[in-house]
Amino acid sequence: MAWDFETDPEYQKLLDWADAFVRDEVEPLDLVLGDPYDKEDPRYKEIVRPLQQRVKEQGLWACHLGPELGGKGFGQVKLALLNEILGRSRWAPSVFGCQAPDSGNAEILAHFGTDEQKERYLRPLLDGEISSSYSMTEPHGGADPTLFTTRAVRDGDEWVINGEKWFSSNARHATFIIVMAVTDTEVSAYEGMSMFIVPAGTPGLEIVRNVGVGGEREGSHGYLRYENVRVPAGNLLGAEGGAFVIAQTRLGGGRIHHAMRTIAQVRKAFDMMCERAVSRETRFGALAKMQMTREKIADSWIEMEQFRLLVLRTAWLIDKHGDYKVVRKDIAAVKAAMPKVFHDVVQRAMHLHGALGVSNEMPFAGMLLGAEALGIADGPTEVHKITVARQILRDYEPVKGLWPTGHLPTRREAARERYAEALEHALGNE
Repeated sequence: MAWDFETDPEYQKLLDWADAFVRDEVEPLDLVLGDPYDKEDPRYKEIVRPLQQRVKEQGLWACHLGPELGGKGFGQVKLALLNEILGRSRWAPSVFGCQAPDSGNAEILAHFGTDEQKERYLRPLLDGEISSSYSMTEPHGGADPTLFTTRAVRDGDEWVINGEKWFSSNARHATFIIVMAVTDTEVSAYEGMSMFIVPAGTPGLEIVRNVGVGGEREGSHGYLRYENVRVPAGNLLGAEGGAFVIAQTRLGGGRIHHAMRTIAQVRKAFDMMCERAVSRETRFGALAKMQMTREKIADSWIEMEQFRLLVLRTAWLIDKHGDYKVVRKDIAAVKAAMPKVFHDVVQRAMHLHGALGVSNEMPFAGMLLGAEALGIADGPTEVHKITVARQILRDYEPVKGLWPTGHLPTRREAARERYAEALEHALGNE
């Protein structure tokens, strides 16, 4: 019976190395460097490139990809445990070659790209030389593909793209953009959309503005307009009409990785809360001695550990079945739980820090906003809850007759009939 929670000793050594490396070398980058996707920043080559080389020497570079692409082809459990460490720093994924959206774009290029597409776009992306963007959601339709209106029409040896896309992350720094567009209006959205590679600077491609999150003056989430954007027919990614399948391949594993990185952020907030509890003195003693403080800490730890186990179990199921569709319910459950756990733990930590907690001298405000963003990105929480419920209810049948199966009088009568002879025999022997 194989059922344990231990990590392979050899892999644990790599995790221990990554833990110390991220803490000592990578987390400080968050405080002194700018956007990880700006590959033109001279500091990137000076500081980050040597760190990436050290990761490669440890065999931990782009581990989500197979050996033929320079990775290790790790399963989801191994990736989850690694991402739990990388999630502590916004620079860590870039240092380890697994930053979103580049990691997802690399994965679909590896699975669906032609040899020419891989050579032109995948190789420099894997080498950390360029950044990319994923252009899917739209201003009016959000992440619901059935509402997308961006069109791509074949014109000889080219495709002509028209429409608008919303929140295309890192578009301002991207060398190329992968865009989803409707190519056949006569069939369902799940069969009538295709994906295209659009190089940056293509005529007609406009970044209307870069949208910031929260109080950011200007962020890196591009509001894009495609106006008669022409790309060669060879820039079609995968099969015509195959965009939805490609998107699901991209999103399934990504949600697990995001979840583990979220656990890292939750644990950071939890550690700050506990440190505050044992450090902050009131006239009644340390906060840690207060019953309500202890309740906050207990609730936070329980929720954090429950969520972590849910994520790891889901990762294990993906490895076991090798099919994201089989584990769709579990992935949706992870996605729905993620923002709530993040929000609740961060809010408690913020509250225990008092005025300091809501100031810009602590990271809690940004974390709270990040929790809300996680409830929207890759599909809103409500959609994933519907998926969970729908998948669960498929295993149930409506009851026949008047009473539910849990009706006690009915069950009691059935039990009496089942054991009638034994009961009568027992009574007769009294």
